[in-house]
Amino acid sequence: MNRVWFAILVVVTTSLMGSSFAVGKIGLNYVSPLLLVGLRFTLAGVLMALWVWRKPLPASLRDWGKVLLIGFFQTACVMGCIFLSLRTIPASESSILTFMNPLLVVIWGTVFLGLRYRFSQWLGVVIGIAGVFVTLGFHLEWETGTLFGIGSAFAWSVATLLVKKWGERFNIWVMTAYQMLFGGLVLLLMGVTLETPRFELTPASVLIVLWLAIMASVVQFATWFALLQKGDPGRTSAFLFLAPFFGVLSGWLLLGEVIPWHTYAGGFCIFVGIFLVNWTFAKKGRGSKQLSAERGAS
Repeated sequence: MNRVWFAILVVVTTSLMGSSFAVGKIGLNYVSPLLLVGLRFTLAGVLMALWVWRKPLPASLRDWGKVLLIGFFQTACVMGCIFLSLRTIPASESSILTFMNPLLVVIWGTVFLGLRYRFSQWLGVVIGIAGVFVTLGFHLEWETGTLFGIGSAFAWSVATLLVKKWGERFNIWVMTAYQMLFGGLVLLLMGVTLETPRFELTPASVLIVLWLAIMASVVQFATWFALLQKGDPGRTSAFLFLAPFFGVLSGWLLLGEVIPWHTYAGGFCIFVGIFLVNWTFAKKGRGSKQLSAERGAS
């Protein structure tokens, strides 16, 4: 994949990730939280499963187990933790904690996959995380929901490495379909057992569910998984720092939220962090040898 297409796909997937917060916030006017996210991913999974039914399915029960495990972490745990965290902490704090995922990916990649990152790359991750804090206004308090927010970042980082390790065994669309379907069914179960389900059937609510299911789930997940398969997980995950930035922009466009000065400062830190994480990969000599070693380890 050339750099232009990589950049385009990064912008597409991170903008869909970020905008889903604003669209989802509008949707909460019509649908209870866990039911909304359960409907989103169950519908997305069903649509994808119908589309890919002729494509090669996982070859064994063990392979099916791997797909379901990815769905458990990527869809059920991440989204479940996010919505449970929103019961006691603001959405901005939940976003901060969730998008700490790239730092965890670098840590797990170093420990479990034998990937090696330079000091400048680690520095880029730290600066990127700082940029997320700055973008969202420095607000972070320790509440019960903080544990769920950390849990969402942990689950996402685990899913990222599972996709990197096992993703090439499966058709990308098949894996996307069934991991979303399984995770969505788990979330639906949570929606009818952990909260009082509510759904106001209106044209707006239907449109919101369809947008979240198709654009913010099917398109976004498939693009993200494809990017993970093509590149180093730590390097690719660094671009997740763009998602909360797009979330702020979509809040301004869709909800009329005012963008304060610290958003621009945080955005600058985010781009600096992404540059530092990716810059060493373009170097010759030692950097090229490092990249070859990382590809061999993966």
